[in-house]
Amino acid sequence: MSFNLESKIQTLKPGEYQCLADLNIYDSPSCDRLATQAATGRYLWVTSSYQDIETLHATSVQVCLSEDDYPGWLSLSDLGLLQSCTLPYKAKTFSESEIKKRLPEVIEFTQKAMQQPNYYLWGGTVGPNYDCSGLMQAAFASVGIYIPRDAYQQEDFTQSISIAELQPGNLVFFGTSQKATHVGLYLGDGCYIHSSGKVIGRNGIGIDRLSEQGDEVSQSYYQQLRGAGRVVKSYEPQQR
Repeated sequence: MSFNLESKIQTLKPGEYQCLADLNIYDSPSCDRLATQAATGRYLWVTSSYQDIETLHATSVQVCLSEDDYPGWLSLSDLGLLQSCTLPYKAKTFSESEIKKRLPEVIEFTQKAMQQPNYYLWGGTVGPNYDCSGLMQAAFASVGIYIPRDAYQQEDFTQSISIAELQPGNLVFFGTSQKATHVGLYLGDGCYIHSSGKVIGRNGIGIDRLSEQGDEVSQSYYQQLRGAGRVVKSYEPQQR
């Protein structure tokens, strides 16, 4: 462990920090499974202190991303890539019409991402490798709009619309009758772009059809179609 990192750990206090590099955020203290990623410049709350680390002999600290309130764990080895915030994160607000104007850029982001070599990465949000909801979140974040992290959260957050009302830039949700487990971005003409997995998917970003007439992958997702949603606001985090 470097002297600078050890010093950072010893002076660690709960509070808000900013990421100096892209960071992996894990779903447990063992840091063996990716939950999400924090792009350079994102804000996060560290809820652990040096005393917690010493008491628990911890190798990670508990964090919560400021922009979307997403919880997770950060490896101690990455603490050196955080800097204390002088000014707290402040969410931007957007009207529905302002969001609509930005949708062509959101779509463009996903199409450019598809042109890069990529594969499906559970928890991926910073590229080139994404999971389904990570691609959606990154695309909207590219124009300053934040939506929640996971597919089921995005479904709850958006304005529910019928499939007949779909317009380019709307979200399409798939899963079971109980929960959305997958999401894509509608492009128009019955097509949507998404990052899908290895088993029945394209192992990365691709375009599929909302139709029973598509290929095996399109048909598989169409059978899981739940509904659609329209982003009409940007996420406002909880007060801390």
